[in-house]
Amino acid sequence: MLKKGLIQIYTGRGKGKTTAAMGLALRAVEGDLKVCYVSFHKNCGGYNCGGAAMLKKIGISVYGFAEESICDGKNFNKDEIRNDCLKGLEAIKSIFKENKYDVLILDEIIISVREGFLKENEVLDLMESKPASLELVMTGRDASENIIKKADLVSEIKKIKHPYDTGKKARRGIEY
Repeated sequence: MLKKGLIQIYTGRGKGKTTAAMGLALRAVEGDLKVCYVSFHKNCGGYNCGGAAMLKKIGISVYGFAEESICDGKNFNKDEIRNDCLKGLEAIKSIFKENKYDVLILDEIIISVREGFLKENEVLDLMESKPASLELVMTGRDASENIIKKADLVSEIKKIKHPYDTGKKARRGIEY
């Protein structure tokens, strides 16, 4: 167990936010820390964006909320997604109470705020209420200034160039 857990954010428009969080999860498992991975909006076009199956294989607890795709341009029910995100918040609060993990990754929770499915203050309250020994890692594009201010470590991942820009499709094992 960590003596003092920090709040980390991986944000920005570049590829690699989830990958960075998963790399941290691998290091944590190797360091005998208990890890939980909670994803939001990870059914992007039917891809296994989060690599959750592999995380489970190495003993990481995995949960997913608001899995309806919001990134493929299709119509979706905002109220249903909001309700699913709120279920995710309640699950995270339960994880806090159990206090059995050293690292908690909230993958794409920042997207929930950006898209209006969660309110900024709901996530700020969550950040404030985390157990002191828990390392909290949050990912997603466009983290708000207030969320950034509350964090201890913020990495912005910037896209310089991407194969998608030239029409190349996502590749299994690389982008998903």
